[in-house]
Amino acid sequence: VEGHNFDIRKNLLEFDDVANDQRKVIYQQRNELMAADDVSGTIKTLREEVLNATIDTYIPPQSLDEQWDIPGLEKALEQEFGLKLPVARWLEEDDELHEETLRQRLLEEMEQRYAEKEAIAGAPVMRDFEKAVMLQVLDGHWKDHLAAMDYLRQGIHLRGYAQKNPKQEYKREAFEMFSAMLDNIKHDVVSIVSRVQIRAEEDVEAIEEQRRSEAPRQYQHPEAGGLGLAEEPPGEAAAAPRKPVVREGRKIGRNEPCPCGSGKKYKQCHGKLS
Repeated sequence: VEGHNFDIRKNLLEFDDVANDQRKVIYQQRNELMAADDVSGTIKTLREEVLNATIDTYIPPQSLDEQWDIPGLEKALEQEFGLKLPVARWLEEDDELHEETLRQRLLEEMEQRYAEKEAIAGAPVMRDFEKAVMLQVLDGHWKDHLAAMDYLRQGIHLRGYAQKNPKQEYKREAFEMFSAMLDNIKHDVVSIVSRVQIRAEEDVEAIEEQRRSEAPRQYQHPEAGGLGLAEEPPGEAAAAPRKPVVREGRKIGRNEPCPCGSGKKYKQCHGKLS
């Protein structure tokens, strides 16, 4: 029994070692982020890496032009990075534009758009924003990864029924999950900082002024009057006199038979309710 318990503790320790190794990597990266004042260099590196990975999906390396999915690439650039670029037109107009030069042009466009946003917001604001995004994305994905690792650990023993070593399978799948998490972190960071909308101060003031001017008109829909939904002016409903309730028909005597047909006198039947 003691030997069996030792094996259990050993297996748990080996499983914990995998999680601890991953935790060390994440905590080291997080501590470096917290201590850094400027992560723009990291953002620049991630931008190029993530963009190239996206391009690889639609323009496989060393592939023929017929294998390129340009409409898919244009859609992905717009959805993931907010870049609406006429890639198909570029290729039609420039016969010298091949895979490598296209990658370089897309990266230049991406960096130029980001530089324009930074020129509006200011470098200090963008540096704080970049750091906050990286920390938030890192923490969110790490929390999800820990939950997925716990789920994997609970069911890993089932691999034994498939003649596989559960510990080796756990290490392999945990590594794959960790690698996928790192890729997702990179992608999400680049996507968020690329799609952020920056407005100049005068534009913000103009928008706020427009909202204030429209506020009084937001209580009633333009078509509400035709639907009988227009609001009454304050106090008008309270000032209108209430009409007296008019009883229709002859008043029933209290000693007369009740009209409900029960045979009782009205005062002993429904007359009790009046």
